[in-house]
Amino acid sequence: MTIFRPFQAIRPKKELASSIASLPYDVYTRSEAYKSAASRPLSFLRIDRAETQFPENTDMYSQIVYDKAREILEAMYSDGSFIQEETPCYYIYALTMNNRTQTGLVGCAAVDDYLENRIKKHENTREDKESDRIRHIDTLSAQTGPIFLTYHANTRLNQILNKAKQTPSLYNFTMENQIHHQVWKIDDTNTIQEIRQIFRSIDSIYIADGHHRAASAVKVALKRRSEYPHYTGCEEFNYFLSVLFASDELQIYDYNRIVSDLNGYTFEEFLNRIKSNFDIKKMGNKAVRPSCKGEIGLYGNGCWYLLKVNSALIPDDPVGRLDVSILQDMILEPLLGIQDPKTNPRIRFVGGIRGLKILSDAVDAHNDGAAFSMYPTAMEELLLVADAGRLMPPKSTWFEPKLLSGLFIHPFEKGHTDS
Repeated sequence: MTIFRPFQAIRPKKELASSIASLPYDVYTRSEAYKSAASRPLSFLRIDRAETQFPENTDMYSQIVYDKAREILEAMYSDGSFIQEETPCYYIYALTMNNRTQTGLVGCAAVDDYLENRIKKHENTREDKESDRIRHIDTLSAQTGPIFLTYHANTRLNQILNKAKQTPSLYNFTMENQIHHQVWKIDDTNTIQEIRQIFRSIDSIYIADGHHRAASAVKVALKRRSEYPHYTGCEEFNYFLSVLFASDELQIYDYNRIVSDLNGYTFEEFLNRIKSNFDIKKMGNKAVRPSCKGEIGLYGNGCWYLLKVNSALIPDDPVGRLDVSILQDMILEPLLGIQDPKTNPRIRFVGGIRGLKILSDAVDAHNDGAAFSMYPTAMEELLLVADAGRLMPPKSTWFEPKLLSGLFIHPFEKGHTDS
């Protein structure tokens, strides 16, 4: 049994939704965040990344930054840019990219489901990344970034969502990246109760994207529980803002790797070392996008190569058989000395949505290192790993389209953020 409940959202006034909504805080570099916030004066990025409201040498983790985020949110609530629902509601959130639509249900998942592993994870988190969002959530007394969850498709829930989508939408707009966003509200009491009952029959839901945001929300809840030892479990801090999508509607993109050096090898020496595990085909200037599992693209020394792993070497293990694990276990760690890709500064990760030229350009710029293009992890692989209670290597999945921030805010107290 899982809990997924409606909430009294703070959300943009209808005519301002497209001006306020922004991509998630963590897809921007610092310079990109400053540029985006400056170009869109109502952008929610000013709240999610409030350091953009200070000189660029400001410590982005100083308390004045989190206080500024709260100040901006309060001001936008006071001037009517944001409104709050009078009663708890669900929302339907549909995103369309390249003529493919995925439809999610917006509500609040339970912290206790996370703690008791009914919300399953597939990725580790880093304490430094958690700390930022913990302070952001705690200072605002609200969650501003939805967690991207998934579940095995449910026929009845799908019928409810499709019926609700036949009504007039609450928001309907296209962002500059040509991704179309639509939102509908579900406030009918009977429908709400049926949805809640459906989730009571669902044993598990899964984090698709947003492990750090989820972990941060849970740690804020535990902090508040310690501060209020007589908590009942019904308080809003015991739940976190989420959007749930059926797993068969989602698409995972490749998550590629760039390594800054070859750990002392020449490129020819490096190629010779990997021949024992891979068949290698030289592809010249043609960028290699793997066409199936077991294939990896390699770029270095001005040339692309197609690597095909020896199938006899693929482990019969839900984690070990992932292409990202094969790369890590057969190349990155034993040859290039990258034992912990989460913290090693010699490796960086690039979402496949950005194309492959960025990989070759990065290697060519330093005339050293290598880049690896990956075949996307499958949704079935993600679910198998999570069900086994295992963890994938970092940066194994890249989901598109991204959920916008600023369309839904989950406050911990009625009446906005007042304590």
